[in-house]
Order: sequence, then C-alpha cells, then structure tokens
Amino acid sequence: MKTFALPRLLRQPAIKLGMSLLLLVLVFIGAILVGAKNVSVSDIWLAISNSSLTNPDISVIRELRLPRELGALLVGAALAVSGAIMQGLTRNPLADPGLLGITAGANAALAVVFAFIPAASYFGVMIACFIGAAVGVMFVFGLLALRGKTLSPLRMVLAGAAVSALLTAFAEAISLAFQISKSVSMWTSGGLIGTSWDQLIAISPVIVGCVIVSLLFSRQLTIMSLNESTAIGLGLNTGWIKLVLCVVVTLLAGAAVSLVGNLAFVGLMIPHLVRIFVGTDYRVILPFSAIFGAIFMIAADTLGRMLNAPLETPVAAIIAVLGLPFFLLIVRKGGKSLS
Repeated sequence: MKTFALPRLLRQPAIKLGMSLLLLVLVFIGAILVGAKNVSVSDIWLAISNSSLTNPDISVIRELRLPRELGALLVGAALAVSGAIMQGLTRNPLADPGLLGITAGANAALAVVFAFIPAASYFGVMIACFIGAAVGVMFVFGLLALRGKTLSPLRMVLAGAAVSALLTAFAEAISLAFQISKSVSMWTSGGLIGTSWDQLIAISPVIVGCVIVSLLFSRQLTIMSLNESTAIGLGLNTGWIKLVLCVVVTLLAGAAVSLVGNLAFVGLMIPHLVRIFVGTDYRVILPFSAIFGAIFMIAADTLGRMLNAPLETPVAAIIAVLGLPFFLLIVRKGGKSLS
C-alpha cells in the first residue's frame, strides 16, 4: 500500500504523531473559544489550572464547554478505534459500529432502560448500552451464520442494515408504547449538549482502558488483518484474540452511544483516511485513528454550534452528510480500501 506523498521528514512516525497531537490540541482549544460568550486562551488556562477561581467566563468553560469537548474527544476516539478494529478483524473495509447494528443495539437498550427503569443512573444506562451493543453484534453474526454465508463486505453490511432497521424499529415501538419518544429522541439527537463531568467520569475509564487493550493487541490484529491462516501458522490464538477485540469494540461503541446516541460513519471514515498516511500496520493505525477520530468529532460538534447559531445543528446530521458520500465511494470501489 502506498502512503500519501509527504516530505521525507514528515514521513517519520514520531513527527506525524507530534503534528497530529498538536492539531488535536489546537482544534480542542479552538472549539472551547467558539460560542455565544467570548472567552480567551488565558481563561481556558485559568479554568483548568485554578479550581478555586470562579467568574462567569470560567464557569462557562469549566461547566459547559470543557466537558462537552472532552466528551467529543472520547467519543470520536472510541468510534474511530472500534471501526478500525472491526475493519481489521473482519477484513471488511465497510465495517463500522453504526453500520453493523452495534450502535443500534445500544440505542434500543437505551429505550428499554428509559421505559422500564426511568430512575436508572447514568452508569446503569451505560451498562445497558454495553448489553445492547453486544446483542447487535450477536444478531448480525448470528444472521450470517444462520444463512451459512461467508463474511463478504457487502453481505455483512446488508445484514447489519437489516439488524439496525429491526433494532431501530424496536426502540421506536418501545418509545411509542411507553410515551417516552421525546426523552429518547432528545438523548439520541442531542449529541454532546449537556455533557456533564459525571458522565465523563463514567465513560472515560472504559474508553481509555479499551483503547489501551486494543494497542496491546495491535500486532496480532495486523497479522489477522492480512490472513487468518497465517496468524494460526504463527501460533496466534485467533479465537481468544477475536473474543477480546469483540469485547473491546462492544464496550467502545456502547460507551459512545450512552453519551451521544446512535452515530454512524465515524468508524468507517477515519481508519480509511488514516491508512492513506500511515499504511497498514495497526500498531500505527489504532493510535492515529484515536487522535483523528477525536479531531473529527470535536470539529463536527463545533461546526454544529456555528452553522445556525444560536441554535444547534445535530452533530449526527453533520456526520451523516459527510459520511454517506464516503460510504458510497467505498461501495463503488467494490468494498475495497481507498488506498
């Protein structure tokens, strides 16, 4: 696979990583600066470094913008890494948690919790989303196994679309039957609005822990993404690796849905774009996917706040507008990678 033509110095992984992290910091700071209330970079520093200081500008940063952008960072990283893992594990360039029923399962679990356990804490909602995501995974692969079909990229996406439609219909039926449509739609379409520190405390250990585990298995994932027979020949326990990585994907997708609702295309787009610059080694793809997924999500959320200010454009709509043409491009290439 050919990498994007860059000057020789910029081809060094450490340089690329440093520049990517710098871009992430700049986008993060820029997102906090944008809003109805003007704040400065010094206000951001004071909000982070001096917990005892309080004034209107500091409060806006500390209680509204900072948790929101940290939530965007975590969700973007979670969806991008889970998409990269799925693409490597299934050798399917169309794989994405939002396209294969995983986020739809988590969303259905969200509706069930709102209907039957309305007093559930955010931690309880997150656990339910993990279970729902796992159900979505089992439905897709169970449907393929039932039909005795091979895991071709397009067939897997069709199975995912069918399962997503079923689980979405189930969530809507629950919402209508228990008259909680407004609560569910507010949660799933609101994106990162109202993200709180309590929510971040709940999801951040899960997302950070799962990203670390994925990095520990990145070498094995690289081998399996090329050929599973080769992986077995090299002595890898492919069954154990698949189990661990499937659990990681489920937890990452469930944590993301519990915060922002059902989002598709982030896990599809980011790994493809990352491969253009860094190649096929998942030891590099996964950390860069986390960084660029975070950048993309923060930028999309900021764009949603700016397009129709003071009203907000749902971040899911912005991502869909960008992601659908990307998906169609991959389909047109016959399910092949961009690079």
